[in-house]
Amino acid sequence: MTIGSDFIKIFVLRTVGNFLLLSAIAGVILTFSPAIQAEVVYRYDNLAGKQFVVVDTPQQRANLLAVAPNTLPITPVDLDFGVVIPKINANAKVIPNVDPGNETEYLAALKQGVAQARGTVNPGQVGDVFLFAHSVGNFWEVNRWNAVFYLLRELAPGDEVDLFYQGRRFIYVVYDKKIVPPDATGYLTAQANFSMLTLQTCWPPGTTLERLLVFARLKTS
Repeated sequence: MTIGSDFIKIFVLRTVGNFLLLSAIAGVILTFSPAIQAEVVYRYDNLAGKQFVVVDTPQQRANLLAVAPNTLPITPVDLDFGVVIPKINANAKVIPNVDPGNETEYLAALKQGVAQARGTVNPGQVGDVFLFAHSVGNFWEVNRWNAVFYLLRELAPGDEVDLFYQGRRFIYVVYDKKIVPPDATGYLTAQANFSMLTLQTCWPPGTTLERLLVFARLKTS
């Protein structure tokens, strides 16, 4: 083997190695780009003092922009069944009556929005409205399933969650949150003697190691 052929071999190996490394880095960036974007935008909006407010009509939107340029309007994407979380600028359609134990069913639902767990109540009713946005087992699919509730961890007591159902708006106020094991399924069937809302996503984002739960109570006045 000549010196020239050794050089060519080393050059090819380095080129292939660099290509694979750059491809891996690009793949990670593309995979987590929705989560990264959500994080960056959220931090920037906080530093800029921006706040989001839910508006129901174009006129409300125009009025808000005219008098409060730092307050940004959110128009719900679905008035029949939708969820809006102003603090984290989350806005999604809710797919009703989804079986959380049927992977095929809930993954199909989560391609369209957030899922309502089968057997839980509808907005405004006494009992628990249980909404979830799972991650899947493969980390490279995090951008497909977990982006809507990615910033759920930022919610704190007193924050607002708006549910829209059959053209009506129901405002819930966060009162607690916790991280639980994945087998803590009792929250799905928990009974409540008041109108409450539970939001669930996988934790940490992109894994199925644990579950992050946020609890809210219907605002009555």
